[in-house]
Amino acid sequence: MNENKAELKALQRQLETDGNQGHKRPPVHLWKPDFCGDLDMQIKRDGRWIHEGGEIKRPAMVTLFSTILWREGDNYFLVTPVEKVGIQVEDVPFFFTGLEVRQGELGQELVFTSSTDDVVSASAEHPIRVETDPQTGEPSPYLMVRYGMEGRLNRNVFYQLVELAEERAGVFGVESCGEWFAL
Repeated sequence: MNENKAELKALQRQLETDGNQGHKRPPVHLWKPDFCGDLDMQIKRDGRWIHEGGEIKRPAMVTLFSTILWREGDNYFLVTPVEKVGIQVEDVPFFFTGLEVRQGELGQELVFTSSTDDVVSASAEHPIRVETDPQTGEPSPYLMVRYGMEGRLNRNVFYQLVELAEERAGVFGVESCGEWFAL
């Protein structure tokens, strides 16, 4: 087993023994380990995680690693209490594949589920934004997740949002948790 695979396995073992069960996220914002170098890992635009050129096929492992993501400026890291390793992110680290419309305290609530089991309600703290490619006109919708990191909405999820959209003052958008988001 080469050095990078051994490091990846060691990181996985550490996470599994650090009490990270279920959907509880570890307090990465409190951890300040030294930088240990870059790992040959990439998160693709479509949400796939690649390690040493091969896709990580175990969803539980991808979900586990997603709980220790950290962003500093334009750089992304996997962080544990004792080490911080750099990874590459093609666009944004999360990819939203599901949408549920609920009724909450503030009215309609749009609840998104990511491919790594993050559940995020669009709100003032978790806004939706849409970037439009100036050359193709194609929209790229994003949702704030945590620690300055965003997730991109799957095309089907975006189409569901468009179906929910209404016009206000000449702008099409959606409401969630009392906030208005232009699409």
